[in-house]
Amino acid sequence: MKNRLESLESKFLEVEAQLQDPAFVSDSKKLRELAKLRVELEPVVEAWKTQANHQKQLDQAEAILNDKTMDPELREMAAMEIPDLKAALEKGETELRRLLIPKDPKDEKNVILEVRAGTGGEEAALFAAEIFRMYARFAERRGFRVTVMDESEADAGGLKEVIAEIQGEGAYSLFRFESGVHRVQRVPKTETQGRIHTSACTVAVMPEAEDVEIEVHQKDLRIDTFCSGGKGGQSVNTTYSAVRLTHLPTNTVVQCQDERSQIKNMAKAMTVLRSRLLQKAQDEADATSSAMRKSQVGGGDRSEKIRTYNFPQGRVTDHRIGLTLHQLDAFMQGQIEPVIEPLRSAFEAERLQQLGV
Repeated sequence: MKNRLESLESKFLEVEAQLQDPAFVSDSKKLRELAKLRVELEPVVEAWKTQANHQKQLDQAEAILNDKTMDPELREMAAMEIPDLKAALEKGETELRRLLIPKDPKDEKNVILEVRAGTGGEEAALFAAEIFRMYARFAERRGFRVTVMDESEADAGGLKEVIAEIQGEGAYSLFRFESGVHRVQRVPKTETQGRIHTSACTVAVMPEAEDVEIEVHQKDLRIDTFCSGGKGGQSVNTTYSAVRLTHLPTNTVVQCQDERSQIKNMAKAMTVLRSRLLQKAQDEADATSSAMRKSQVGGGDRSEKIRTYNFPQGRVTDHRIGLTLHQLDAFMQGQIEPVIEPLRSAFEAERLQQLGV
């Protein structure tokens, strides 16, 4: 790790010098690249300097403590400082390892969130609606904007499917670990004998694709328009504003009927289509990655769970990291940070192991 840190410090000093070079100042594109690189390198270099300073202070304190000729009061002060310095070094070591993880450019992207009812019929649809509300509340608490792009309601009031865009800086970094099967255990409203049922819904989280990342050719699309469905209101079932896109090479189908305008629905549908195609390309490039949509979501069967929500016991369990929390009510209100943060830490630890840091 020391060699890598020395290399990064050398690179940082090089960037600093280039930023002062008039030859680079006149090149706006190069200047932006250098400024961005400086922002990425500075936290690592500063953390390493702090770590080196703590190590120097610890060495001095230990030298004073071990020097029998030193004033007793100085030796006592040194003895008191040593535990704090060791703790600071341990904390700094963890922070340095975290900072050495390469940044994932997808982390800053907006998110396309898809929630679908799985095993369990109407109860699964009701649970899917609750899971979506949970994510919407979490996103709103973080200052993100949630826009429903398409949804299909179930007869009992739940959701068979809902697709939404979540806009906000760093949205994908927070939602990326939510893909998979979510299982619920509770007594359904329709259960007359008080028996606990198990149902499930699937969640897919995709980074929003930009035009430059995924190019969709017009010749590869079949575009269908139809009347919007819904609870009623102006334009519903009266104009062909809803749009269905079929990407012929991959047979990927996307539809959007949220807006009254066909043009706006077309734009939203294209956003979802690009994100699905980008995810598909990523899946094919690295089929073994647990963060990829196909391997996480599966078919919606109860046995493919990543998380269980047990209402009778008021607990939520994330099976990937073996974490159980007895705060289900708050969790369903969107306070999901107590699971997200440990998941991020586990992911970072895995990346560090892969990198050999």
